[in-house]
Formats: sequence, C-alpha cells, structure tokens
Amino acid sequence: MSELRITEIFHSLQGETSTTGLPTVFVRLTGCPLRCGYCDTAYAFEGGSKMALSEIMKTVQDFGARYVTVTGGEPLAQPQCIELLKDLCDGGYRVSLETSGAMPVDDVDQRVFKILDLKTPASGEASRNLYENIPLLLPHDEVKFVICDRQDYDWCCMKMDELGLAERAAEVLFSPSQGELSPKELAEWILQDKLNVRMQLQTHKYIWGDQPGH
Repeated sequence: MSELRITEIFHSLQGETSTTGLPTVFVRLTGCPLRCGYCDTAYAFEGGSKMALSEIMKTVQDFGARYVTVTGGEPLAQPQCIELLKDLCDGGYRVSLETSGAMPVDDVDQRVFKILDLKTPASGEASRNLYENIPLLLPHDEVKFVICDRQDYDWCCMKMDELGLAERAAEVLFSPSQGELSPKELAEWILQDKLNVRMQLQTHKYIWGDQPGH
C-alpha cells in the first residue's frame, strides 16, 4: 500500500497564485532537500506521520472543497507524490502542485497546475534550479519568484527574458520576501519597468498570521 509522510492536511483560503481567495485543501508533505533563507515552512522539514493514499484521499474529501494544493517542504522529494497527484485528479479535484523547481516534473500528471518556485540568489539555493523543467511547463502552469532585494529583482527580470517565461507560463508571480522587501517597493519597480507579471502577497498571513495550518 502506497504511503506518504504528511506534516498536515488543512482547509484554508488559497493565499497565493491566480487562485488566491479560493477555499482549498492543502496537503503538506514532509521533507525538503533545500534550505532557502526565507523559508516559512521549516517545521515541515522533518517529523510528520505516514498516511496511506486512501487515508489522504478520505481526509481531503471530508473537507468538501473542489481545490487541492499539494505542497511541502518539497512534495516531489517523496516519489509517491506522483501517484497522489494522479489520484486527486482522477477524483475530480482541481489540483495544484507547489514545487521548488529543484526536482524533475516530467512525471507529474498533465492535469495538475504546477507552481514552479524558481530560487533567487538571495535564497541561497539558486544553484539548485533545474532549468530542464522550463520546457515542460504547460499553458496553465505558473512560475513564482520570492524576491528579497533589488539584485534578486534584476535577476528575475533577466531570467524571465532568458527563459521566455511570459510566453511559457499562464502567470509569472513576483512575491516580496516578508520582512526583507517592502511590497510597496516591489510594486513600484514592477510599474516602472512595465512588467507583465502578477505581484502577490501571502493573503493567508494577513488573515491568520504566520501560523501552521493556514
């Protein structure tokens, strides 16, 4: 029987991406091979509890939401995540996957909306970006950058052009790293440069604070 190590499964409002504000069930897998400086889910690095896929599916079903986000940690660090994603899609859910971009996505079910979080220089993990994933992006997928400073911003603009992200992805998401870059400053840079990106804030943190399970 397939199992996954799970940190938490909870029902909340989607706080990021183009589905911000939608009631969503989050399935947070345990473990991550990266150590980004701005990580806000370090509690998912270890621990958790093993759950059978059937148990995960039942827990998701009980919340009654149409949207499911599989996240971490780095969910693709557990190979059985691929099976979970397929099962969720087969169950009729709209499924998104939040992945660091450091793990191959070629086996991810094509019905899944991938949110590829490319790591910036200030994260300390930019060398882990697996650029072979970029040609595998589908028209409904999104690419996210968490930006810490002006150097990060300039790097993101360069990568957008270099990788053709505006044409490859449904959305390119720019997020200010909380406590490091003010939202106003990032907004002004985007407007000054007339960028075709979506700036986003972590809405769930404004509602509930920086708490697990929200």
